Amino acid sequence: MYKSQLLKNKRIPSLCLLLLLTGCASQTFSPVSSNEISKVARLDIAQIQEKIEPLSGPLSLNEAIARAMKYNLDRRVKLMEQAIAVDQYDLGNYDLLPKVVANAGYRTRDSDLISKSRDSVTGDLSTSHPYISSDRNVTTYDLTFTWSLLDFGQSYYIAKQNADRVLIAGERRRKAMQNLVQDVSTAFWKAASAQRLKQKVKDAIQNAEDALDDARKVEAERLRPPMEALRYQRQVLENLRLLETIDHELSASKTELAALTGLPLSANFDVVEPERLISDSWLAAPMDKMETIAMANNPDFRESFYGSRIAVEETKKTMLRMFPGLTFTAAAKGTDDSYQIYKQWQEAGIQVSYNLLGLFSLPAQKKMAEDGVTLAEQRRKSVLMATLAQVHIAFLQYQHAFRQYQRADSIWSVDAKIADLFAKQEQVQKQSKMDSIANQTTAILSELRRYQALAVANASASKLRASLGMEPVVLGSADMSIQQLSVEVGKALDVWERGVPESVGGNEAEALILKEGVK
Repeated sequence: MYKSQLLKNKRIPSLCLLLLLTGCASQTFSPVSSNEISKVARLDIAQIQEKIEPLSGPLSLNEAIARAMKYNLDRRVKLMEQAIAVDQYDLGNYDLLPKVVANAGYRTRDSDLISKSRDSVTGDLSTSHPYISSDRNVTTYDLTFTWSLLDFGQSYYIAKQNADRVLIAGERRRKAMQNLVQDVSTAFWKAASAQRLKQKVKDAIQNAEDALDDARKVEAERLRPPMEALRYQRQVLENLRLLETIDHELSASKTELAALTGLPLSANFDVVEPERLISDSWLAAPMDKMETIAMANNPDFRESFYGSRIAVEETKKTMLRMFPGLTFTAAAKGTDDSYQIYKQWQEAGIQVSYNLLGLFSLPAQKKMAEDGVTLAEQRRKSVLMATLAQVHIAFLQYQHAFRQYQRADSIWSVDAKIADLFAKQEQVQKQSKMDSIANQTTAILSELRRYQALAVANASASKLRASLGMEPVVLGSADMSIQQLSVEVGKALDVWERGVPESVGGNEAEALILKEGVK
């Protein structure tokens, strides 16, 4: 009976292992159903729109930027990336603390722990009866304090690197904000052109359709020579194709703006153009001053500095491996084993360890760390030159785009006057309807090109502002209403409108990263 029970007990680990392997082998593919995807998608849309303030009136450029800052999903992703970097930094700080480990365990056996002894001189086994030295069922517990000097040094430099990674995440967030402001500005002016031209395009298309019907009737009734009638239709059709192309370009503009600002994609809203369409205060800015501003504020260049610091800390971490590990331990332990005379006791110790074989790889590790510092410094220099080149190119593009806007504005003004004169002459039957439609189409196209040039000019200004690191900075934006945030965005943009600042200092980028970064 005892043997059968022993064999049965020996089978228990094998059965447990078999059950574990069977459970692992039973895993199958579990694709997500279409209904589940649709349900989750609807919930996501509801959650996205839940906290968005509704639009109470026409959308201004300042409010569009404010809504993008508060509700744009891509920007929220950047915020979460920075929040994760902050969490990693906070978590890394705990590695600086000593380790205090609490253990508790229970041990049972199916037979007593019986031992014999052997004579150290003769080698004969003891003739006395074997001794039992432990209970079959034993509970143990201990609280152990451990502190390693080498681990503390490694954790210290890792914490410093994590702090720089938080700042890098902030600079990348600034970069995302700059790109977002550019996109919002471009989409806003597209929406403004659509609002201004939509009805004009529809009226022109209707007039062209009427003229085409008249031309086909004239051809059918042979009131004009066939070639003249066909040429007339050809010109009207060409104008129609151009107008329909314009209508297609304008149709998606408000949807693009709604997607950037967190508004419902099907929302029907109006935009209100700012009093000042484009700033000319930077056209004659001194290049040396702009280079100085960019070197102090450009997020790409600032990120390269933090990358260099991380590389230096990596070298220090490598140098720590040259030192032996020194570990201090202290523990309080206990057991309920009745064979133990002292059931509670304390232990303390100190241990020195050193990986002797690590000496062979240390020169290679040190060289790799030093090469990492050299690479980071070279990358910083490369980013510096790229940043300065970006400032020069953005400034030239801004100047060119501003001149192109002025030219497009002048052309539109002339074409609008010509179209108005032709429309009046058509009313007194001094001009044909086709000529009036052609000039009406030309005026619409000129106005569209004017708005396109205005959008390009504002995008160029935003690109120059981004190159200089002067994006709108609003502290506490997460806690503001849209109306308050719009006012603050307007104040931030006024700094740009005033032109080159007298001093480079006063940049609030670091305050934005450190104070608002995790909101």
